[in-house]
Amino acid sequence: MDAIERYQPRLPSPVWERIGPDCRRAVTKAKPATPKEARDCLGALAHAAAHAYTSGRPTKAEHLLTPEAIEWYLATSCLHLREASRANLRGHLNKLRRALLGPDLVTGNAAAYSGSNASCPYTKPEQAQLYASARAQPTDELRYGFLTLLALGFGCALGSPEVIPLRTHDVRKAHNDAVAVAVRGQRARVVLCRKAWAHTLTEATAWALRPGQARYLFRPHSHARGTNTVTDFLARTKKPPGTPALVMGRARATWLVDAIEARMHLPTLMAAAGLTTLRSIDRVLPYVRNLSPDQAAAALKEL
Repeated sequence: MDAIERYQPRLPSPVWERIGPDCRRAVTKAKPATPKEARDCLGALAHAAAHAYTSGRPTKAEHLLTPEAIEWYLATSCLHLREASRANLRGHLNKLRRALLGPDLVTGNAAAYSGSNASCPYTKPEQAQLYASARAQPTDELRYGFLTLLALGFGCALGSPEVIPLRTHDVRKAHNDAVAVAVRGQRARVVLCRKAWAHTLTEATAWALRPGQARYLFRPHSHARGTNTVTDFLARTKKPPGTPALVMGRARATWLVDAIEARMHLPTLMAAAGLTTLRSIDRVLPYVRNLSPDQAAAALKEL
């Protein structure tokens, strides 16, 4: 393919002369579908080979494209890149790996759980840091908006699209004195807020509420309800050093992991989280703590 022959990554000439022919051979063998895919794959492989060359490691493509070698390269040479950029490189290298080395299993590709950052739950200390950060925001708008997101994410398993349309009257007392949230949209349902976050949600709702008006629960002073409403708000919050960023997907994953570890009845868990498939549960399973052998044996015996 002409794109492979014409394209040369930005590398020192002596290094490219050493690794270039094998990189071009490997990408040509992978048969990329488009010129852009060819350039992307060649660039990713060339930089991985250059790093291996300067580190005194083998530079042949088949050595560079094992899962272990790919992760070594990303961990030792790409930490300055954002996670999205590292994921992009990983995708190009894995595409080459499958083309050159075949699937991981002779019967096909393994069904893998993602374990992505978006599915990684927050630890208890991280949740405490986020709560402290919310309380320390310099204005009422930032403070109560942040607390609303924490209560709806950690307490109710809501994602950003479910937070944005909520009104203050969607939060109400349930018959058992729990705080209930009537979720709108395609996954409409009523979910009870976890006890640990119920007071925070009630407090934030009281701040947003104005008698006689159907106000938005999150950012009640703003009528803009775009898909980026949550991310724009979080970009304006003040983040103390060492505090993790709030990602609503991770807050929801935290709720899911806690519910699974609490042995919540599966249909109840799915109804509360608005799930119709097990795909979201698949993504968080790598983070669920397993029972000890003795606990597992006792549970299986009593089944």
